[in-house]
Amino acid sequence: MRFSAVGVLSLLLFLLIGCANNTNGEGEKEISVMANVHTPQVATDSPVLDQIETAADVELDISWVPDEMYDDKMNTVIATESYPRAMFVKNSDSYNKMKDSFNEEVYWEISKYIEEYENLSNLDPVVLNNTAVNGKIFALYRETPLSRWGVMYRKDWAENLGIEAPETTDDLYEMFRAFTEDDPDGNGEDDTIGVTLNSDLTYGGFKFVSSYFGSPNNWGEKDGKLQPEFMFPEYIETMDFFKRLRDEGLVNKDFPVTSKTDQTEMLTSGKSGALVGCLCNAVGFQDSIQNTNPEAELDVQNRIAVPGGVPGTWSTAGYGSVVLFPKATNKTEEDVKETLALFDKMMEPEIYNAIAYGIEGEHYELVDGRAKRIEGEDVEASFEQKIRPLLGLAIGGELSIDALEPSFVSDLDEKQYNQTQDNNDILIHDPTVALHSKTFGEKGVYLQQIITDATFQYMLGEIDLAGFEEAVEKWRKEGGDQITQEYNEQYNALQNN
Repeated sequence: MRFSAVGVLSLLLFLLIGCANNTNGEGEKEISVMANVHTPQVATDSPVLDQIETAADVELDISWVPDEMYDDKMNTVIATESYPRAMFVKNSDSYNKMKDSFNEEVYWEISKYIEEYENLSNLDPVVLNNTAVNGKIFALYRETPLSRWGVMYRKDWAENLGIEAPETTDDLYEMFRAFTEDDPDGNGEDDTIGVTLNSDLTYGGFKFVSSYFGSPNNWGEKDGKLQPEFMFPEYIETMDFFKRLRDEGLVNKDFPVTSKTDQTEMLTSGKSGALVGCLCNAVGFQDSIQNTNPEAELDVQNRIAVPGGVPGTWSTAGYGSVVLFPKATNKTEEDVKETLALFDKMMEPEIYNAIAYGIEGEHYELVDGRAKRIEGEDVEASFEQKIRPLLGLAIGGELSIDALEPSFVSDLDEKQYNQTQDNNDILIHDPTVALHSKTFGEKGVYLQQIITDATFQYMLGEIDLAGFEEAVEKWRKEGGDQITQEYNEQYNALQNN
């Protein structure tokens, strides 16, 4: 194996990448890859890399670039046209920015090849389409969960008050009311609130609950055209819900300026009884609560809807990093097929398991068919050096690969995992993920702030519905209508293809 490594501690090494040779001598084809690395060291002596090379019959030439420098390095590669055979893009945000100036002549359009490969053909077509540029697929993706959202609440408080898991928005309100007014901790004091939010409309609680009311995910179809979520009645109903919570003192009143850290502390300190967010945090939150109250327990719930409604949860784009295939280094169709074949092999369950968990018996053991990490400082050091950097090469994920599942540390861990998987059956997708709006690129942040400010002002009672509608009109006049037009033109063109 031959590696080009970018030093973490020296910016000079960012410009002068040194090569360290380590080849097994067996690979018949050399394939160069540029990928980001999140660890202080790169995997220069990993048996898993040997496994990849042997399975794919290649010699890998990997340029590892520190994550914090990756965008700059990628821009340099593009400007100097010094492309590898496979070039990762740091994350979905970086890729979306790249789309603004994406040159279709530089990269291979790969949709017609994907079905030729046993493993690549298992990639989710919805997520692949989310990576599209002008309706064309240029990238393979590394999977991220589509939706990990749900309600985390004090199970012991609910049992004290005889409250079942909430299934409707009415149930949710009643739980928050009871957690505030009915002394759920039994200490005889008025010292609790139902739920805690933070200042982030997307990840602080508001957007999660808006899904329960049936609000679209950023944009939705109405009257035959795409319109922004805040023009739908379900968005207004969500604002009304939170306004009621604040008016009645069932939520932290200063949530428009509450940080995520302070929001978490309200739950883990026993002040708040619930938090709506990433179910992946449930186990850690419960551990923190139990540090001071060993009898405390959390529970989770993902399926909630208005009475008589259908549960839903908003979906992300479903990908983190993507990998592109430049034509400058994959000069022929045979070349790009060779490079795609490498990533097809990397989606083999045995290889993906090794990238995700390491070597069986050294880094993990099987418990009831699941991968359980082996504890110990030496094991952790080995994993950090030989395995964790390789996650930067991974393609696909557990939804597209028949890989090992992680061992659970508790019943709560198993429940949150299963509910996260269940969310895949109730997703609300954003129809604009693969669309491009020049105006949004230029004014999107400013225009969204108009709506964010008005949403908070409405929930605080500083403006009424007429005031909110004035903000929407301002959004429309200052560029929103142009964004709507640009999205709809592309959306209609893709629908007609």
